[in-house]
Amino acid sequence: MTKEERYQATAEQLLQLVGGPENIISAAHCATRLRLVLKDESKADVDGILKVDLVKGQFANAGQFQIIIGSGTVDEVYKRFIQLGGIAESTKSEVKKAADKKMNPVQQLVKMLSDVFVPLIPALVASGLMMGLNNVLTASGLFFPGQSLVEAYPGLADLASMINTCASAAYSFLPILIGFSAAKMFGGNPYLGAVIGMIMVSGDLLNAYSYGDAVNAGTVPVWNIFGLTIDKVGYQGTVLPVLVSAFLLAQIEKWLHKRVPEVLDNLVTPLFSVLITAFLTFTVVGGVMRTAGDWITNGLLWLHDSLGVVGGMVFGLIYSPLTMTGMHHSLLPVDIQLVAAGGSFLLAIASCNNVAQGGATLCAMLRTHDKKLKSIAATSGVSALLGITEPAMFGVNLKMKYPFYAAMLGSAIGCGYVTLTNVLNVAPGSAGFIGFVCVQSGDMLNFLIGTLLSMVSAFVITWVFSKSKRLNAELAADSETAAA
Repeated sequence: MTKEERYQATAEQLLQLVGGPENIISAAHCATRLRLVLKDESKADVDGILKVDLVKGQFANAGQFQIIIGSGTVDEVYKRFIQLGGIAESTKSEVKKAADKKMNPVQQLVKMLSDVFVPLIPALVASGLMMGLNNVLTASGLFFPGQSLVEAYPGLADLASMINTCASAAYSFLPILIGFSAAKMFGGNPYLGAVIGMIMVSGDLLNAYSYGDAVNAGTVPVWNIFGLTIDKVGYQGTVLPVLVSAFLLAQIEKWLHKRVPEVLDNLVTPLFSVLITAFLTFTVVGGVMRTAGDWITNGLLWLHDSLGVVGGMVFGLIYSPLTMTGMHHSLLPVDIQLVAAGGSFLLAIASCNNVAQGGATLCAMLRTHDKKLKSIAATSGVSALLGITEPAMFGVNLKMKYPFYAAMLGSAIGCGYVTLTNVLNVAPGSAGFIGFVCVQSGDMLNFLIGTLLSMVSAFVITWVFSKSKRLNAELAADSETAAA
């Protein structure tokens, strides 16, 4: 069969297996996957889809029914798919809008947080890796007893200083990034959102990191406006205040656009949108949301510190199910808030989970007889070790089931260790083996031990589970065939 014939046959089979053209609301594709919004997902034959020649996996998330096909190949299959079904071509954003209508309020909240923070990940990861590089240069005892690289080679001091300046910029001005992204997501002008962020970290305000000391010393600067006493305090390192302020900005801006005459709109709307939002931020929103953020941060720290190893193991056990639903994205703003407070334990937890999925997938590669699954497991297992788990989870582990359970247990073991040793990251980073560069210099070894424990234990448990007919469907099928 030629490539063209394979593409055509795959498109024909998938069209029928998802319930036919009448069951499709919209269809698009990304680099590797068909992204469909179906009227009724129960009509889709998932087992049949997974047996199709070019299909590497399938999963449903955030209202979208996604079929993993692969880079390049998905383009060809998609062209034939929409042509056969008489389906109008949709963009990814249009598919997302259609999928949003099918989500419940909790899913919509998680998606909102994801849409705001996921675009910021490259900037935060770049800064985190630079912080990690600075840690390597300045950590005492990492390469030389009682000395850092900078102390051993003073010529590196200015390089380390420059890297540190570059690394801290994204976190010092984080509200600007969030303001831009959130305003855009809420339907407002993203540049006005950035202005709100700039106002919140203005040099005229008391730096947020100095606020606690200023309160104790009674030296917090204030404005006296219309009888109100308003603290002149910035919001460096905070997340919730600028998120809510960006939402208010977007609503005020849209309200004004509808009511201000067109001839004055470009002058009046930006002025009053920013001025009203800034006033509300400093008088109401900022204080309330700063307190809410502190409660969330302190609550997670209390769970981490008071439950200790048990809490870490429970967190590690449930992290994979959270990832399946996409709810792990809601932890990113919490991670940022914890980092701003001095250090976060979430990167170590996420890294243990990811490498556990990788270890389970690589073991599944050795235990399965399915050549197609072996090929998928080989590449997706390595990808999971580096922090990208979706192909491993949805393409292999969930399909075979027992590797997924083993990965959850392996994650719990590793997470118990990193919790016991209190591994903290000083910046968000890639949640895999390479995430060690983003943790405190003294925690790097324990981070690597914890992730290695997760991978090895997930691999071993997967191997044990694979010998159980109750857990391993392939083994049970082989036994039935032999008995017949």
